[in-house]
Amino acid sequence: MEALEKNIIDLGAWLELPAGLYIREWEQNLLDTLTVDIFGYNALQIGLPQIDALAASRMPHRWLTDSRFPDPDALKQNRPTVVVHDFAELPFESQSIDLVVLPHVLEFSAEPHQILREVERVLIPEGRVIISGFNRTSLWGARQASGRLSKNYFLPTEGEFISHPRLKDWLKLLDMEIGSSDFGCYAPPFKSEKWLQRSRFMEKAGQRWWPYLGAVYMLQAVKRIKGMHLIGPAWKQKRIAAGHALPVANKSKNGHG
Repeated sequence: MEALEKNIIDLGAWLELPAGLYIREWEQNLLDTLTVDIFGYNALQIGLPQIDALAASRMPHRWLTDSRFPDPDALKQNRPTVVVHDFAELPFESQSIDLVVLPHVLEFSAEPHQILREVERVLIPEGRVIISGFNRTSLWGARQASGRLSKNYFLPTEGEFISHPRLKDWLKLLDMEIGSSDFGCYAPPFKSEKWLQRSRFMEKAGQRWWPYLGAVYMLQAVKRIKGMHLIGPAWKQKRIAAGHALPVANKSKNGHG
């Protein structure tokens, strides 16, 4: 778990750099668009608190699961946080979550398959998962691959980028029905804000001419139960039971839980 925590922290620091802010802006805007019309009771974001994946969600219960206590910025956002030891062992009942969002968690995990199995377990039937990742088939992926040879990394060093087709295959093995996918961030992998801004014209060109070569992708999937027929909303009434977690209360304005 220590290796995973270190990698997520490194990614969080990278997201504060110009290239990271560029990625964050695109992902935040898309997550706001995708989550606002997904209805239910319980929504869960796994890891990477630097991105508020559920900011636009209308669900009454929105949780952040992290591997460490939240920093003061997270407390200011007043997001209920459940601290866990391992993302591969989530402290929630089976079929209790309507929506799970994983921002760049799988590619920095030693057990991405197990995390996906846990996500499938906690999702209700017809529940949704949204996953973001760095695209191996992009200029950014090529830059990272060359950095491994030269030891001159552009993105966080330990990330093992998962290709979009492979992720789809993993989800299909869990009987998850693949929904829409979005690709974005077509500027070259520049480190300076000036050159990233100068490359903004490539966004529309990329979406039109090479749409699958964006630096990042975001994929949606739905949990299907074979032979199950939903007759009403009663199956959605299960509430979260987080008795084995360590919830961090965000009640005080002065930063004390």
